[in-house]
Amino acid sequence: MYAGPISRLIGELSKLPGIGQRTAQRLAFHILRADDDDALALAEAIREVKEKVGLCEVCFNLSEGPRCRICEDERRDRSLICVVEEPADVIPIERTGEYRGVYHVLGGALSPIDGIDPEDLKIAELLERVDSGVSEVVLATNPTTTGEATALHIAASLRDRAGANGAVTVTRLASGLPVGADLEHADEVTLGKALAGRRALG
Repeated sequence: MYAGPISRLIGELSKLPGIGQRTAQRLAFHILRADDDDALALAEAIREVKEKVGLCEVCFNLSEGPRCRICEDERRDRSLICVVEEPADVIPIERTGEYRGVYHVLGGALSPIDGIDPEDLKIAELLERVDSGVSEVVLATNPTTTGEATALHIAASLRDRAGANGAVTVTRLASGLPVGADLEHADEVTLGKALAGRRALG
């Protein structure tokens, strides 16, 4: 229906989450109508983020250098680790202003049916970090079936290692987060209450 480059652009845009065919068409025509500078700035921003942004060597959050800004911040409490599934989950927790520890990004959640096993996530790296003077691990995985299974697996793994690293408190975000929702879409008040009222597992 459209010239090759336009069809290709629509096809690529429609691969984005939440973008259907009609929205992809509207975005494509918006880009065509935009000034050359604006369109090229968008293309350059996409290229730059793919080239320069990687994972933090400590917590596996998104980072422009070897370590993310949170891991580089000396004011953060390194005895407190908040475990999340994806880098996007760090942002809403930071917005609450309730948390001053550091993070650990797993890179997903356990889902054997989808072929995601413990070794596919950054769980082993978390256990190594806990061995170096961590007093509390806050499990902030999403309140979904896979998120709960991941939290329970990590809690059990930490209990198994208790002899090696001493007493580590394992907590879970409290009620306030609706079951089946993602952290990325939760508001600050709900997340703040959930962090303030976190509870021990097991």
